[in-house]
Amino acid sequence: QDSLSESGGGSVQPGGSLRLSCKYAGSSASRAWFRQAPGKEREGVATLYTRTGSTYYADSVQGRFTISRDSAKNTLYLQMNSLKPEDTAVYYCAAGWRQDSLMQLDYYRWGQGTQVTVSS
Repeated sequence: QDSLSESGGGSVQPGGSLRLSCKYAGSSASRAWFRQAPGKEREGVATLYTRTGSTYYADSVQGRFTISRDSAKNTLYLQMNSLKPEDTAVYYCAAGWRQDSLMQLDYYRWGQGTQVTVSS
């Protein structure tokens, strides 16, 4: 059974960078980052398929965010660069099974979330 725990959130100015970490236990095929801003639906940000290493990103973060993992440390990362105020949200780590999916229904385990605030 997978378990997930995020860390690394915080406050940063526009244009800055943050790296989120998600410590996990288990062998889920797909690992992803989602986010939820106040008053908005939760949305998929990036996903990594552990069987092949393939990655997939939402258009809104393509070229700015990078998802990766260290399998020896059982840790998933989200490197976020060129942050914008609209990136402000609670970020969640998720475990699932489908490749290249950013749909919530394809994920069955969730972390507790970590807050990211981008503001000047």
